[in-house]
Amino acid sequence: MPDQTNQEYIKVTGEDLVKKIKELIKAGNATKIIIQNEDGKNIMEIPLTIGVVGVAFAPVLAAVGALAALVTNCTLVVVKKN
Repeated sequence: MPDQTNQEYIKVTGEDLVKKIKELIKAGNATKIIIQNEDGKNIMEIPLTIGVVGVAFAPVLAAVGALAALVTNCTLVVVKKN
């Protein structure tokens, strides 16, 4: 039986983007976070590997911070394994 995944959609503003992604990483139950623009197009995908925390995510969070300056509203698609 193939792995089952569940997707959760969260609408956020650009200024809350980094904060929300940090919360999702800390929660530890997501396998991937996809950032979509207002048109529903994927603009960034962040694969989350078990055991990778802290310093390893610093470059990713820096990129998300730069992206947050460019978008006003976006949607986070949080992919979780069941």
